[in-house]
Amino acid sequence: MFGRRGKKRDKNTGHEEQKPREGAAGAVSFGNEVEPVRSGGEPVKEADRHRATGPWDSREEAPEVKRMDLGSMKVPMEQGTDIQVNVAQDRQGKQKIIGVTLVRGKTALQVQPFAAPKSSGLWDEMREELREQVVKQGGKVEEHDGTFGPELKALVPVPGRTTEDGKQLAQRVRFIGVDGPRWVLRGVIRGEGAAKPEVMAEAEKLFADIVVVRGDHPVPPSELLPITVPKQIQEQMAKAAQARAAQAAQARRDAARQAGNGAAPGGTPDGPAQA
Repeated sequence: MFGRRGKKRDKNTGHEEQKPREGAAGAVSFGNEVEPVRSGGEPVKEADRHRATGPWDSREEAPEVKRMDLGSMKVPMEQGTDIQVNVAQDRQGKQKIIGVTLVRGKTALQVQPFAAPKSSGLWDEMREELREQVVKQGGKVEEHDGTFGPELKALVPVPGRTTEDGKQLAQRVRFIGVDGPRWVLRGVIRGEGAAKPEVMAEAEKLFADIVVVRGDHPVPPSELLPITVPKQIQEQMAKAAQARAAQAAQARRDAARQAGNGAAPGGTPDGPAQA
């Protein structure tokens, strides 16, 4: 698989000199040392076996699938799948994209690409951090050998939700991830894709069809790679934010008017609150 050593005779010593050769698999052999290399030039890591069918690096030959270009990721655009951009406010109050969620039916898959060192192991560290977070929240978590290698299956408490007898409600969540060439792609599966075996494969297929664009710019390990969205989606996000702001402002005006008329919260001036 890795080709054979080529030999030629040194003119000065008369001894045979070993010559490196490249085999069909792109592996370079020299003497007794063999280091397999991917087509993009990165050494093959042990963790690469977990993504034999994806997710893909941008320098690899990924299957032809219609994808949306989001900068550091290209996510599949399948019929029936809704692509949502996840945003959060930074310390300066500006919105920052922190991930992308693919919603298909009653399953949600949030994905985040992170910078990583050339060596494997960052996903191992992330799993330990996630395990600690779930336990700290009062949830339960166990490691499982899944499609993409080690993953976490967890029961995560849902804040503010309890049963009629006061017991805390929890949702099933799967934390999946793979180490790629200088990147880690992490996924969080919620809904049916985390609980029903017949639906899990659909979420895994979405995850496997993602292409990560690491780029050559230096990024500290564990830092989120920049996610960008097309202008059309930016405009939709801006309109949605304006609509939410308008609804919140209207709700405050309605509450103030009801308070001024002496109505109970959620009710009308002339009667009790309506169901």
